[in-house]
Amino acid sequence: MAAAGAVVGVAPSSLLRLPSSPAPSSPASSSARPQRRAPHPLLSLAATPSRASFAAANAAASDNGSSSSYGNQTPLMPPFSGLMLDEGSRSKKPYKWQRVLLKVSGEALAGDHTENIDPKVTMAIAREVASVTKLGVEVAIVVGGGNIFRGASWAGCSGLDRSSADYIGMMATVMNAIFLQATMESIGIPTRVQTAFRISEVAEPYIRRRAIRHLEKGRVVIFAAGTGNPFFTTDTAAALRCAEINAEVVLKATNVDGVYDADPKREPNARILETVSYNEVISRDLSVMDMTAVTLCQENNIPVVVFNLQNTGNIAKAIVGEKVGTFIGCTRNQDQSAEGALAQEKSLV
Repeated sequence: MAAAGAVVGVAPSSLLRLPSSPAPSSPASSSARPQRRAPHPLLSLAATPSRASFAAANAAASDNGSSSSYGNQTPLMPPFSGLMLDEGSRSKKPYKWQRVLLKVSGEALAGDHTENIDPKVTMAIAREVASVTKLGVEVAIVVGGGNIFRGASWAGCSGLDRSSADYIGMMATVMNAIFLQATMESIGIPTRVQTAFRISEVAEPYIRRRAIRHLEKGRVVIFAAGTGNPFFTTDTAAALRCAEINAEVVLKATNVDGVYDADPKREPNARILETVSYNEVISRDLSVMDMTAVTLCQENNIPVVVFNLQNTGNIAKAIVGEKVGTFIGCTRNQDQSAEGALAQEKSLV
């Protein structure tokens, strides 16, 4: 009978060349965590960089002027400073205003009053707005409805109460807004109409964040239906929307050249005012905007520019901040008095 350690059919000499089997582990060693097998010496040499390679990498990094927060290792990516925008060019504004609200009165849309809406006027507005939107200026528009229906004028006729008359006037502003939108889109200006009350089949409902997003994408937003409430004019709607969307100025396009010190129809010697304060408009009862709109602009420090819509180029000039019409806001004397009061408070402190 062969020995217990012998293997049948295998020569005893070949057993010496077979790898020895590992010794059976004891119960104590089997319960312990198995040790990690050491890597092959050639693999470990290939994966671990030598000191000479570290020295060469550090020398190259010091020559290039780059540094890393992980010891002496070289950065894995090239510096990103070459792709960053210049802070000076980012904060510099090429124009006086970057987001404006244009208030277009309904009477101005009528043109020579042969029709309710003059297509030449709407096309002129569209072209001038297009010229400034290409420059990066964000434009929102509030349109009136006096060329079709004015609620305050029709209130009391045939039993029509003021609230119902104002609602009809709001729908007139929607008609003007859709007409102006069609004109703008015909020359390639992306335009959205938002109404104060829901007409989902015709226009979007007014949502403040959506309106701001439209402006950020370079679209023109037309706000229609006023504030959605009776007894408020579209001038008040313009001041309200300007404050809501964080616009910097209200540009009121009308049929007059600006604000006069008297009624030019009654006083032939009436002169136009280049600059006027909010308090002057209120105290002298200058009929340029209703008092609610003026007060809202004053409380939110929103300047107003009144100019003539009929003069070619006035819209573009007003939007980019050139001097045109009448500027309503803080006058130079008020600014100096405010600076003097601030200096006096600092001296007292």
